[in-house]
Amino acid sequence: MIKIIDGKKISAEIKEEMKIEIEELTKGGKRAPGLAVIIVGENPASKVYVNSKVKTCSALGIYSEKYNLDSEITEAELLKLIEELNNKEEIDGILVQLPLPKHIDEDKIIEAIKPNKDVDGFHPINLGKLVIGKNGFKSCTPYGIMELLKRYELDLNGKDVVIVGRSNIVGKPLAVMLTNENATVTLCHSKTKNLSEKTLNADIVIVAIGREKFLTEDMVKEGSIVIDVGINRNSLGKLCGDVDFENVSKKTSLITPVPGGVGPMTIAMLMKNTVKSRMEKI
Repeated sequence: MIKIIDGKKISAEIKEEMKIEIEELTKGGKRAPGLAVIIVGENPASKVYVNSKVKTCSALGIYSEKYNLDSEITEAELLKLIEELNNKEEIDGILVQLPLPKHIDEDKIIEAIKPNKDVDGFHPINLGKLVIGKNGFKSCTPYGIMELLKRYELDLNGKDVVIVGRSNIVGKPLAVMLTNENATVTLCHSKTKNLSEKTLNADIVIVAIGREKFLTEDMVKEGSIVIDVGINRNSLGKLCGDVDFENVSKKTSLITPVPGGVGPMTIAMLMKNTVKSRMEKI
């Protein structure tokens, strides 16, 4: 029987815990945590993600503001909105949905968000804090993966972990988080030689490259744990991950599905960061 890491179930547990936390936080008329979500343009996938985030805010008792901006908006106009939200007292977190149109510099936008409102955990200051072990906001997807491993009581001490994908959003911060938990991490990418040799020796393989069914059965050892971060659509339009789930799952001791694995955890950790930001202001 395939042993599934159920991200949907764990994220629901985290949200229930947060509901109680927010109820306590707002006792005596204190304001609720507040999240501003900005979306630029008409990207259908981005719209789905943003609506899901706003819906989750409502379910948990988090105040939210959604800004739907035209794709023609200038970089200067977007920076002006971020500055207004940086100074808005009822907003604890600011999220700019990526990707942005090509004429807008994503790095400049991320760096414009105050580090204490950067609930996505992308600001260089928060990434720097993560590297040196200081308290900052953790990037939501790696944070969610770490929470999954923790809640399944997986001991990372001395484990060999291979991450495929070195993005600033997943691969790099995740490598630091795992290292901080005493795992031995190999961070692989498009220039890595003999990738299969590395994944075959890993206790845990995490794939985050956005390539359908990239990780195959012959690339993992018996009893390994596989975390699939990818979200792709196959030729039939069906959601699938970076892992050939059907065949790889025959060899794994634990595996995340797509959908229902890492995805729900990303939103849960975004909410957790928003609550943390509010609590730090009290």
